[in-house]
Amino acid sequence: MTAFRFSPVTPHPLLSPYIAKMYVFESSGRLPALDKKLIVPNANFKLTLTYRNGIVANIAGKPFIQSENELSLTGLIDSPVILDPQEDAQTGTIIIEFNPLGAYRFFHFSYTHIKNQIAELPGLIGNRAKELQSQLAEATTLNLKLQLLQNFLINRLEKAAPDPIYDFCINRISGSKGLITVAQLEKETGYSSRWLHTKFLEHLGTGPKNLSEIVRFKQFYQVYSTGLKLQSLKDHIYRYYYDQSHFLRAFKRFTGFTPTDLQNSMNELATKHYTS
Repeated sequence: MTAFRFSPVTPHPLLSPYIAKMYVFESSGRLPALDKKLIVPNANFKLTLTYRNGIVANIAGKPFIQSENELSLTGLIDSPVILDPQEDAQTGTIIIEFNPLGAYRFFHFSYTHIKNQIAELPGLIGNRAKELQSQLAEATTLNLKLQLLQNFLINRLEKAAPDPIYDFCINRISGSKGLITVAQLEKETGYSSRWLHTKFLEHLGTGPKNLSEIVRFKQFYQVYSTGLKLQSLKDHIYRYYYDQSHFLRAFKRFTGFTPTDLQNSMNELATKHYTS
């Protein structure tokens, strides 16, 4: 049986406002073929270093391969992801998940280009990422790799400028757990929905309505993935969805399954990745 673990890492204090979580994932090999290796959207961007073995991902039917010692950036995901090690061998991966406030402060390009994509970081930002990738491959310890990654991010953060209107909207969406409307954001900011949508595309790769839908589902899935039966979650469902059909459409969209089908085949990878 494949053994795996998630080891949390505490980010540097300068980075912590922009990082949702940072961890090391290790496994002894691939998961059994019949297991669902499902990663559900959580509104975070992911900077990934595969320092031992590689990973294979399928996003909305499109395959992505990240080989050993490569750095990648995963854009905003709004479809379920199927994930597994590239080879049936020991795997080690460092994953830094940026919250929606974070990624644009470190990487400067149009985020629509990497929505539902896993992109090689050197292809996005050029020579500095190539140098970092080489340094990470030569680093002999996990701690040194983590230090190199965080120093790289701190250096980029020092050159970043915040976007107050965008940050305000992100905080309102997060604070309302995805229930605030675009009309309310228009009222509170004084900017039109079209202007806000353009701003979100620039920094996030998707509009505020779509982000709110992901954040809203996240509230439910965090509870669901602990193993509670659907029947006991009805109050939780109706807190975030108008009716059962509204909820079922969201569930199928973000997981690819019905609640019953998924609950009968949930594995530890799917739950720990989401809740760890």
